[in-house]
Amino acid sequence: MSVRKRFSSFREGSFKELTSHFQSSRPNSHTKWRCREGFAGKIWSLQYDNGEEVALLYTEKDTVRFKDFASEVRGNMDVDSLLDDAAVILDLTETCLERIIHNLVQKTLDILDAPSAYEEAMTTLFLPESGNILAKTIQGTIGFDGTIVENDQSWLLTMATLTNIPRRAVGIVRLKQPENLGPGHEETRYIIMVLCPTKEKETKSATETSRTFATLFADINFRTKLQNVPSENMFKDMIAGHARGLVNSQTYSMENGGEESEKSVGKHWYHLGQGMYEDLRQRLPYYLSDFVDGFVGERTLQKTVSATIFLYFACILPAMAFGVLNAQNTGGKIGVMGAIVGQFIGGILFSLLAGQPLVVIMTTAPIALYIKIIVAVAEEHEMDFFALYTSVGLWNALYVIMYALTNATKLMKYSTRSTEEIFALFMCIAFTGDALKDAIKDFKKNYVTEECAKWDTFRNSNVTFNSSAEIPVCHRENSILFLLLMFGTLWLATTLYKFNQTPYLQANKREILADYALPVAVITFSFVGSFLFKEVSLDQFQAKQVHEVFILPAWSKFSLKVVLAGMMLGFPLSLLFFMDQNIAESMVNSPDNKLVKGTSYHWDMMVVGCLNVLLSLFCLPWMHAVLPHSPLHVRALADIDEHVEEGHVYDIIVKVRENRISSLAANILIGVSVKLIPRPLNYIPIPVLDGLFLYLAVTAVSGNQLFERITLLFMEQTAYPPNHYIRRVPQRKIHQFTGCQVFQLIVLVVLGFWPYPYIKMIFPMMLFSFLPIRMLLIPRFIEKKYLQVLDGAHQ
Repeated sequence: MSVRKRFSSFREGSFKELTSHFQSSRPNSHTKWRCREGFAGKIWSLQYDNGEEVALLYTEKDTVRFKDFASEVRGNMDVDSLLDDAAVILDLTETCLERIIHNLVQKTLDILDAPSAYEEAMTTLFLPESGNILAKTIQGTIGFDGTIVENDQSWLLTMATLTNIPRRAVGIVRLKQPENLGPGHEETRYIIMVLCPTKEKETKSATETSRTFATLFADINFRTKLQNVPSENMFKDMIAGHARGLVNSQTYSMENGGEESEKSVGKHWYHLGQGMYEDLRQRLPYYLSDFVDGFVGERTLQKTVSATIFLYFACILPAMAFGVLNAQNTGGKIGVMGAIVGQFIGGILFSLLAGQPLVVIMTTAPIALYIKIIVAVAEEHEMDFFALYTSVGLWNALYVIMYALTNATKLMKYSTRSTEEIFALFMCIAFTGDALKDAIKDFKKNYVTEECAKWDTFRNSNVTFNSSAEIPVCHRENSILFLLLMFGTLWLATTLYKFNQTPYLQANKREILADYALPVAVITFSFVGSFLFKEVSLDQFQAKQVHEVFILPAWSKFSLKVVLAGMMLGFPLSLLFFMDQNIAESMVNSPDNKLVKGTSYHWDMMVVGCLNVLLSLFCLPWMHAVLPHSPLHVRALADIDEHVEEGHVYDIIVKVRENRISSLAANILIGVSVKLIPRPLNYIPIPVLDGLFLYLAVTAVSGNQLFERITLLFMEQTAYPPNHYIRRVPQRKIHQFTGCQVFQLIVLVVLGFWPYPYIKMIFPMMLFSFLPIRMLLIPRFIEKKYLQVLDGAHQ
């Protein structure tokens, strides 16, 4: 947006000063008229007692079109002719706009060999008598459907036409960090200045030249790439390369009508394997780069190592927890060691074979609950558990493979972000519920017991016992320590995770602490629980030996009843795999994450199906893509910028290092950890693991639009954040849509936590039913134009 501003002032006759004794709107404050000489005569201002001045500012705004680099030859000609001699200042530490422009003007005029034009340049760039208000600027705007809703405050272009310079010139400043340079420029990092002589023709005017460089700097991804460029020459080379890339991008967009054309192949869902073929054709060219990109690039190695360690703790600890749950449900037939070995095998194979390696697969709480159903069916109908487990797993894998072959994933085009958000929030509730259930169980075991009641009676009376054996034993300290470790892990992990938002230490050190938030918290409170409070006895994991994990059921156990039961139980389980896998992949491939190597829904479904054939044969826990680990893995590998709007801070992902190394290395470490059982992994107390669950739940709700809209119900309207849907959708419609999602979420929670095992079989089918509910039912009472805003593409 081009902003043209002209300063207006009070002008009057021959007297110097007029005192006004009227009371101003400010309490206990008076105003005075003052006059001083200006360029156009006397300049009047209105001044408060405290020194503040009132003046008049005239503002006129207009829109400016982006430069068409594909058809306007002047675009690349401007870059080629001006960039070599451009004045570039990198990592300037000034915080005053006037000082920044002063440095830029001086360096630019030195290059032009026209130092005498300094005064003219400064007085033209700034409004007369304004101090620090630029006269003409171009700034990016952000909006929807052609409606401007806010300014992009991270960059600013200013221009001036001068009489005393020989040719056009450009100056660019990259500040050391975003600075508040005044209203509308609260987080500015880049300032571009264009100077133009008065006698230039129209195609080379200041406005046209400014269009060229404003078009280049409007792209946030490009500005992010410029942040860490170390030298001026490399800085200029990147700008020139971006200009050449714009020619290709805009040419391709014109040839394809502004959108990527649909391939002639793959239009029909019934072409067997067509989706997998397209996925492989898209992803195979990047296979080698998936390994290289884990090591090469600015801060890439640091991000890869931190993401690896994050994944290691985020996968092995839940695997151990679900292993404990499986051991309880199956009577020890599937336990902790089975979960760890299964994670090691499945994780490595998926990291090597998957099309989208940023997706994380592991066993989950719904799978653990489904295993409980299999146990109940096996006991009720007198079937061998291992044979039935293998039968269910093989039928489930067969169904999943069929989904991949028949391109069933294309049905997910009916899945909107509404379904993703509901399921993601359900997983957060599930993690929170698991942690709180463990805490309640510990309190029932150690705090609210008959022995503790006897101890209270004994302590408050004069009863004496003949021997110490008669004294009741109460371990309330266990429960207190449980809460300390669980909430302490959550507190430390979330504090470090948000350490980037504090002013402490340097930026790179804050980022390192944030990257390693989870492992630091787990190790710290494991030390607290296992060593500082070693006198307090805490529950530990129990694990089998590795050679006891691989169990091959006898073929004689596979009766017709077992096979048919497996076929029936495998189908609902396959729907759970289908929905979980695709929802997790969809959240990883969200446009918000700015991934560039393409998607792989069909092929990854095939890989998951084949992996679960292997896991089923050896009675290891099944695996599929998981939330919230997959989106958090993407975030761990991302460069993130903070965007400030009306006091609200938003995180924006600007670049993700797409690679296989972090996932592969994390699962290799999990395999090595088999040798760390029982020591030292047993030093990690169960409450620390529950703290990890709470951490995953808390961090996963960040950016969940459903959760944000639920919080609106408890906020003042004046405190609503300036989100796009707040501006474009009536409040009543927002709450109606939120109510629909909350109702669906409650249904999922009831089915997921219902104590009767067979009810849980309905859970996958209910999750799948959300697709027709969203597409057919909800549009009947919420208009389509509002649904496009509330439930459209990720924004």
